[in-house]
Amino acid sequence: MTLELTILMPCLNEAETLEVCIRKARLGAQRAQITSYEILIADNGSTDGSQAIAERMGARVVDVPMRGYGAALWAGILAANGRYTIMGDSDDSYDFSEIIPFIQELRQGKALVMGSRMRGEIKPNAMPFLHRWLGNPVLTFIGRVLFGSPFSDFHCGLRAFDTVAMRNLNLKTHGMEFASEMVIRATLEHLSWAEVPVTLHPDGRSRPPHLRTWRDGWRHLRFMLLYSPRWLFFYPSLCFLALGAIILLGLGFRPLGIFGITLDVHTLLVGATAWILGVQLLFSALFARMYTLRIGILPANERLEQGIQSFSLGWGLVSGLLITLVGIGFYAVTVSIWRGAGFGDLDYQQTLRLTIPGTTLIITGMQVFFNSFMISVLSIR
Repeated sequence: MTLELTILMPCLNEAETLEVCIRKARLGAQRAQITSYEILIADNGSTDGSQAIAERMGARVVDVPMRGYGAALWAGILAANGRYTIMGDSDDSYDFSEIIPFIQELRQGKALVMGSRMRGEIKPNAMPFLHRWLGNPVLTFIGRVLFGSPFSDFHCGLRAFDTVAMRNLNLKTHGMEFASEMVIRATLEHLSWAEVPVTLHPDGRSRPPHLRTWRDGWRHLRFMLLYSPRWLFFYPSLCFLALGAIILLGLGFRPLGIFGITLDVHTLLVGATAWILGVQLLFSALFARMYTLRIGILPANERLEQGIQSFSLGWGLVSGLLITLVGIGFYAVTVSIWRGAGFGDLDYQQTLRLTIPGTTLIITGMQVFFNSFMISVLSIR
């Protein structure tokens, strides 16, 4: 890197506030005693003359044809000449003149320094009510639970990082969820980090912000869930499998009375449903994890990769067929009982106790059989 610092601002029609942001960025660099720096504007197709303002103020402009907050920032990160990069919105909601704490942490070796509005100050009218008390706290909590992230404010727009370390994360998203992806990937890759309080000011523009509360909130939540196959698929599958196994084993031979309530074949059917759903979710977890490994949005898992490499399509097919044959055996016993009754009326409590487990085994066997093919498809390099 030829410079110590790049101050990066994504821009889409920010003519009202861009000049003041650039002035504050220069002041911040001077206060931090940085002599080698650049101000980089990642322009996302402005039509209000923002590019001319940036160039007149001495900033470097990078044109980003692909629309989206994440696309603009990623293009800026790739174009940055600074060893360190500080990114922030160009709507004057963050004060670039107050970047000294970020620089101090970067110089001490931190790879990611997050701003925190929750530990800092939010000026009146600077953040919508739903964002402050629902959206950001809930999404931050989910991120901390799913990924063990230590940050108190997942979506603070002012953050700094080692430029090369951030490029190595190879971030993929192009929209607002880019902010979440950066934090999640940094957490999963165990990058050194710090968090500093920041102040959020009211948006300096007269027009509405680009952010859309429900649309972008859903995109963040969807991204977090897809980024965590364990929580989206695997843990629910274990719950359904456990529930199904308990019910199938408990009611497989006789009715069961609990607290004066008799559980019989109807509950047995509920258990079969839970088991089948659990098996499918288990395979979904495996498919999702294999896919995320393949496209590089999650770090490698050595044990999983070894298990995939040792998987044999033949073993999966044979296992599926054997399970299916056992289920057909239950059907055969049921038919035998029916024949013994002269193919007349049956005791449904008796026969359903055979046909429900039989159906469960046949469906499970077919799931194993066909999903084994899918594992092989996803294993092809």
